[in-house]
Amino acid sequence: MNMNATLLGQAIWFLAFVYFCMKFVWPPIIKALEERRQKIAEGLNAADRAERDLELAQQKASENMVEAKAKAAEIIEQANRRAGQILEEAKAQARVEGERLVARAQGEIEQEINQAREQLRKEVSALALAGAEKVLGAEVNRDAHKQLLEQLAAEL
Repeated sequence: MNMNATLLGQAIWFLAFVYFCMKFVWPPIIKALEERRQKIAEGLNAADRAERDLELAQQKASENMVEAKAKAAEIIEQANRRAGQILEEAKAQARVEGERLVARAQGEIEQEINQAREQLRKEVSALALAGAEKVLGAEVNRDAHKQLLEQLAAEL
């Protein structure tokens, strides 16, 4: 048996197969593996960037939320102050209007009192004249005693 020749032939063919694989098969496999490695690395880098961007976006969103809450609180405070001012202005206007109405009512009351006094004076002078007529038993001339009656009414 010639094992040495077979073994030597197999070794040559094996070396030729390895050379063929190293020359034609291995480079495309290495190239595909390298491309895959680069895609994975780019994907990991993109994921890291996306994670950082997400953190920044969340931080900015929380900052915006804090600012929005502060602005909302400020707007509410301004609205409350304005409501208080409007209420105070309405109270002041109501107070002024009330005072004006009271003054007008007092003027009307004073006018009615004066009218009532004048009416009472006329009635008293008529009663006094009627009483004087009865006491004197004769008719009193109003035109003749006009000055005396006016003086009497003024005293009352």
